[in-house]
Amino acid sequence: MRIGLLADGGYPYATGESRLWCDRLVRGLAQHEFDLFALSRSAEQEAQGWVELPLQVGRVRTAPLWTADEDVLGTRAPRGLLARMVTGGGTRSYGRRERRRFAEHFAALAASACAAGAGSGEDAGESGGEGCTSAADAQFTDGLYGLAELAREHGGLAAALRSETAVRLLEAACRAPGTGRTVQTAAVPDLLAFARELDRVLRPLSLDWYDEEGLGAVDLCHATSGGAAALPGLLAKRFFGVPLLVTEHGAQLRAHYLAATGAPRNAPVRALLANFHGRLATEVYRQAAIVTPGNTHARRWQERCGAERGKLRTVHPGMESGRFTALGESGDSGPDDTLVWVGRIEPAKDLIALLHAFAEVRKAEPDARLRIIGAPAPGPEGATYLAHCQALAAQLFPDEATDAHAVGDNPVSFEEIGGAEVADLPDAYAAGGVVVLSSVVEGFPVGLVEAMFCGRATVSTDVGAVVEVIGGTGLVVPPRNPRALADACLALLRDPERRARLGAAARARALELFTVEQNLAAFRGIYLELISHAPVRREAEAVDADGEPRPFATPPEAHVLGPWMSSGPGPAATADRRPSWAAGPRAVCAGARGAGGGDA
Repeated sequence: MRIGLLADGGYPYATGESRLWCDRLVRGLAQHEFDLFALSRSAEQEAQGWVELPLQVGRVRTAPLWTADEDVLGTRAPRGLLARMVTGGGTRSYGRRERRRFAEHFAALAASACAAGAGSGEDAGESGGEGCTSAADAQFTDGLYGLAELAREHGGLAAALRSETAVRLLEAACRAPGTGRTVQTAAVPDLLAFARELDRVLRPLSLDWYDEEGLGAVDLCHATSGGAAALPGLLAKRFFGVPLLVTEHGAQLRAHYLAATGAPRNAPVRALLANFHGRLATEVYRQAAIVTPGNTHARRWQERCGAERGKLRTVHPGMESGRFTALGESGDSGPDDTLVWVGRIEPAKDLIALLHAFAEVRKAEPDARLRIIGAPAPGPEGATYLAHCQALAAQLFPDEATDAHAVGDNPVSFEEIGGAEVADLPDAYAAGGVVVLSSVVEGFPVGLVEAMFCGRATVSTDVGAVVEVIGGTGLVVPPRNPRALADACLALLRDPERRARLGAAARARALELFTVEQNLAAFRGIYLELISHAPVRREAEAVDADGEPRPFATPPEAHVLGPWMSSGPGPAATADRRPSWAAGPRAVCAGARGAGGGDA
C-alpha cells in the first residue's frame, strides 16, 4: 500500500524530531511505499539537509512553518511595525463573496478559541481544566474546514489571516458574552500575536498537497505527531476519504502547555493558544481511525482531550538494542561505589536535586562517586545550567575541587561521551553500578530503556512514563526529593546481588517491550487493519493491467452487506481516489519548493 507519512519538524530532516523512529519505520516496512509530506521548523533545519532516504520512499513534498520575517514580527515588535503588519496584508486578493466566506469561517474559528472551557477548561492556558463544549467544537470544525475549502479554491489565506479583518473578528470574539475572563482582557498587540500564531499553525491549509497526485493518491495517512502535522491528514480525509492514523510518543497538547510556560507571551495570548490547540487536538482524535500513544502517560492526556478509548493502541517507541548486547549479557553489575547519570544536561533533568542527594550518599558512603555523563542542551540555557551544576558541586564538596571533566579522586565528575574515559554510549552505562534518573519532567525515558538494555539497576523519579517503563525492575522515588533519592541509591550500592537481579529483570523487560522489532510488528498489523476497512470502490481497479487481482482491492468485508458496498452517493473525490497499486512508478524528488510547499 502507499502511505502518506506526515511530519512536523521531523523526518526527513537531519535535525528533525523522531527522525530515527520514522527512518526505522520506513526501512522496516519495506513492503509498503511511502510518500513524505514534511513541514520544516526553521531555515537552519532546512540548511542541515535530509537524511539518506531508502528506495521505498516514492516522493517527498516539503513546506515551511516559518517565514523570513518571523524574528521581526514577534510579540515584542515595535507598535508601528505591528500596525503595518495589520494594514499591509488585507484580503484584496479575494472578491466580495470570498471575503464574506472568510469572515464567516474565521469568526467561527475565533469564537471557538475564545469560548470558556475550550479544550482544557476556562482559561486553559492557566488552569488546564477538563472538557469541551459541543457547540464550540462545532464552531471550530466549521471554521477550520471552511477556511481549508476557501484556501483550496482561491488561495490567499495567509494574507487574510494577517489582515485587519481577522484582527477585528478576533477582537469581537474576545469581547462576546461567554468568553473566558482572561481572553476578554486581550489588547491589540495580543490579538496580533495570536493572529500570527494562527497563521503559522494553519499554513498547511494553504498547501498544494490536496489533489489527486498528492494526498489524494495515498491509501493511508500516518501523522507522526498531532497539531500541525495532522492537519494535512484531516484535509485528506475530508477531501478524499483517506483514513488517518496518528502517532504521538508524547501528547502534542501537553508539549504545547510546557513550551508556553517559558514563552514571552501575555496571559490572553497563552489562553487563546491553549484553547485553539485544545480544539485542534480534540478534532484530530475524533477524525483519526486509530491513535497510537507511545505510553500510557500520553494516552491519559489523549483521553482527557476526547480521544475514544476504542481508538487508542499503546505502541511503545522501538529502540535499537544491539549496541548494548555485549554489556547486557556480560552479567557485570558495575562498580559498587559509583552512581552514573546519562543524558542531556538541562533544567528538566533536575541535576540540582541529584547533587544534593549525592551529598547525603557521600556522608553514608565516603568512597561513593557520581559521574554525570552528557552534553548541555543547545543554546545558552544549557551552558548556564551546566555551569550552575558545576558550581554547586564545588560548593557541596569544598575540600575536593570538582573539575569539569576529570574523574580521578573527585567525588563528582562532569564528562561527555567520546572522551578518553567514555568512548561510546555503552561505556557510559558501564561506568556505574546504579543508573540514576532525577528528572522533574519526562516523556518516554529513552535513557532509562538504554540502561535496562545494559542490564543496569536503576533509581528513577516518578515522572512521565517512568513507572510504566520500569514495571517493578527498578526503584522509583518522588521527584524533587533528594532524601528519598539518596536512600534508594544507598540501598542498591550496598547490595550487589539485588542490583544484579534487578538488572537482569530490567533487560528482559526491555527486550520484550521496547525493541524496534515489536514496534514494527505493531504498525505492520495496524496498517493492514486500516486498509482492510477502506476498500477500492471501482471494479476496474480490482485487477491490474495483466488481469491479476490487486492486493487489498477487495477486502473481506466488501462481501458483507453494509455501507462500504455502496458505490452511490458520497464525495466524488472519495469514489475517484486511486490506490498506490493503480499508479505507475515514481521517482524520489531531490529538491524542495518554497513556501508554497510543492513537489520536492
